[in-house]
Amino acid sequence: MAWHAYDLDHLAQEIVLRARQRDPNPKKTSLNQAYKMRAACAYGLERFWGEHLRLGGKEASEDDRCKAKFIADVWAGFVGLMAKAGVDLPPQMLSKEDSEVDIQAVAEQLWRIKPEDQLAPLAVLTALCDSVVWWTQRLKPGRGGDD
Repeated sequence: MAWHAYDLDHLAQEIVLRARQRDPNPKKTSLNQAYKMRAACAYGLERFWGEHLRLGGKEASEDDRCKAKFIADVWAGFVGLMAKAGVDLPPQMLSKEDSEVDIQAVAEQLWRIKPEDQLAPLAVLTALCDSVVWWTQRLKPGRGGDD
């Protein structure tokens, strides 16, 4: 994969701004999830993808659903970036209410990617999450005198 900037920083800013508008509770913002997302990169693509399942669902609180949407937005942006680079990743975002067969099918698509073919996408995901963390800190409600 050749190096392209792909506007990671711009994408990260858009994701953070959408999350900020969506959050119902500025004190318990989904933006607090940014560091956890960044840490999830170390566990692989399938674990990062699965984080939205952990937080989403009918019984989940509104705060947790916002966190799940935040992760889903990052995944969707990441899949778009990887498509530009010719890397095909599953775009599906599911919920706990979806069948286990559907959830397992997406996870297996990710597990079938050879470890050596995951290195570049994981590097891009990590860089995207680093940018999300940076923008989170700059745009978090109550920071910078704007709220």
